[in-house]
Amino acid sequence: MRIHRERIFNLPPVVLAAVIVLVGIYVVQSQLPDVNIKLLGNFSFVPGRFTVLFDPAAIAASLDAAQTHGAIYGAVARFFLGDGRPLWWTPITYAFLHASFLHVGFNCLWLVAFGAPVARRFGAPRFLLFCLVTALAGALAHYLTHMNALQPVIGASAVVSGTMAAALRFVFQPHVPLEHVADMDLRPNEGAYWKPALPLRSVFTDRTAVVFLGAWFFANLLFGLAPQLSGLAGASIAWQAHIGGFVAGLVAFPLFDRPAPNDVPENLPDDGPPEID
Repeated sequence: MRIHRERIFNLPPVVLAAVIVLVGIYVVQSQLPDVNIKLLGNFSFVPGRFTVLFDPAAIAASLDAAQTHGAIYGAVARFFLGDGRPLWWTPITYAFLHASFLHVGFNCLWLVAFGAPVARRFGAPRFLLFCLVTALAGALAHYLTHMNALQPVIGASAVVSGTMAAALRFVFQPHVPLEHVADMDLRPNEGAYWKPALPLRSVFTDRTAVVFLGAWFFANLLFGLAPQLSGLAGASIAWQAHIGGFVAGLVAFPLFDRPAPNDVPENLPDDGPPEID
């Protein structure tokens, strides 16, 4: 008799791998302070390192302003400006670094909840490319609002926000079993995750989608105005980057979506969600 064994982690491998990588990198950051400083200096996103290419006077003013707050502030600003050359990889690599276990923990939690259905629908290659695009969009949104800043930006929140937006396009459709989003138990009704996506205009008219959209923007603005509520003491929230990732995920969704697999059943009922005992 062959015994069927359930997987401990019923997640798409690409999402599980992403969680392992993010947590693993933060463990290195937290346990090796010297390495952490090098990682932050070389892989965090610092807007001023790009602005100095065409407006060095503005960055010199930023350095002077930091110095007026104290020698430590000035030294930190000079450290993150470095030699003044832009680090072209940082609009992506900043997403791999985090400020605390709470920071990486929340991002991984939401990545599991919303990234899993998106990864199932897109497939691993498209999902990874999607994450890259949302990371870039988050960095761009932050840059446009903080062009002269020398404070580093880190965290996968823009990517997580992008997956939330992508999930918004289809998880509120009839018969998409939201109770299975976190653990991705697709066996009861695997075709549900390939229900037709909401058109972009319908996102702003569907009641459930609008409520989710409003709650998401309210939470980000709240944490942006009162960062202490996030539990990240002494840190500011790059909420503009979150919005950049979210908007990119919402708008770019059709570019990464793919047709349903041939073996997915299409005869799903349309008379409302099933009753649950």
